Amino acid sequence: MNNKTIIAMSGGVDSSVAAFLTKNQGFDMLGVTLALTDIESSDITDAKAVATRLGFDHTVVDLKAEFSREVIGRFIDAYENLRTPNPCIYCNRHIKFGLLGDYAKENGYSYVATGHYAQITEENGRYILKKGVDASKDQSYVLYSLTQEQLKHTLFPLGSLSKAEVREIAVENNFVNARKKESQDICFVPDGDYAGFIERYLGKTYKEGDFVDFDGNVLGTHKGLIRYTVGQRKGLGLALPKPMYVCELCGEKNCVVLGDNEDLFSKTLDADDINLITTDKIDTSIRVEAKVRYSQKAQKATVWQTEDDKIHIEFDEPQRAITKGQAVVLYDGDTVVGGGTII
Repeated sequence: MNNKTIIAMSGGVDSSVAAFLTKNQGFDMLGVTLALTDIESSDITDAKAVATRLGFDHTVVDLKAEFSREVIGRFIDAYENLRTPNPCIYCNRHIKFGLLGDYAKENGYSYVATGHYAQITEENGRYILKKGVDASKDQSYVLYSLTQEQLKHTLFPLGSLSKAEVREIAVENNFVNARKKESQDICFVPDGDYAGFIERYLGKTYKEGDFVDFDGNVLGTHKGLIRYTVGQRKGLGLALPKPMYVCELCGEKNCVVLGDNEDLFSKTLDADDINLITTDKIDTSIRVEAKVRYSQKAQKATVWQTEDDKIHIEFDEPQRAITKGQAVVLYDGDTVVGGGTII
């Protein structure tokens, strides 16, 4: 492999510092900003300014159609099938390390570098994904779907740094975006109203139905199943004598089942569409720590591979609000064993 590297540049501070560090390691670089939605022109301007400052070319690659199909389409399909998706995982898998990886290869670049907080090592002939050193910024959860081939051609320069150190490097180098705020929202739903976005995108509305308890008693009227997710308490629009939580979404009856907090706990889950990193196959049950959402602390569990593309997990302690459509990611300490989509 050569030392030619594409650096994915969003216009933010993380990708800018990743570019700085990669350049300092002697790589021959091209900055690429992906146009995935109606991108802010200021983001392109900031990315180009940093690339110019560091002495390499910058270009914009338009992947709006592909993003619409591979990310927004999957996002909407999940909600319509009563699952709660994680579009960042779709984007990493199909766009940033899929199509951008293909673009790099087609143009003679051996690597794609990004500003993700994670680490890659090579151990016993395999490429291993590890958590970033900064636990508060670690992004290994949304990267579990990277294949061995993708990991081989990926660089994560920020994996050994804290966010504070990254910001400091940007300030020291007078990058135009050194103090730029981070976006915490899904890029194509900046206002956080997922249901409103889906209705506008598809030009349709979703039928109202009943809120019910486990005994079938009607508690009120919901505004369409896509507006609710397991574990939700706020935004139900009900005056109830006690706190109640979304426990189930029933498509056939078009109803939302509400229950107590205790009703949200379970010890087992099944997942499909799996990707394993430390091994090709789990031949016997293994002990792991598993996360069922990005912000959760990993929990002790046992995992079995039940089919070529399925795993079964049993937690030592019951877990709250295990949600269909979310990722379950398996860890051995700081190492990502693999993961899949909760079914």
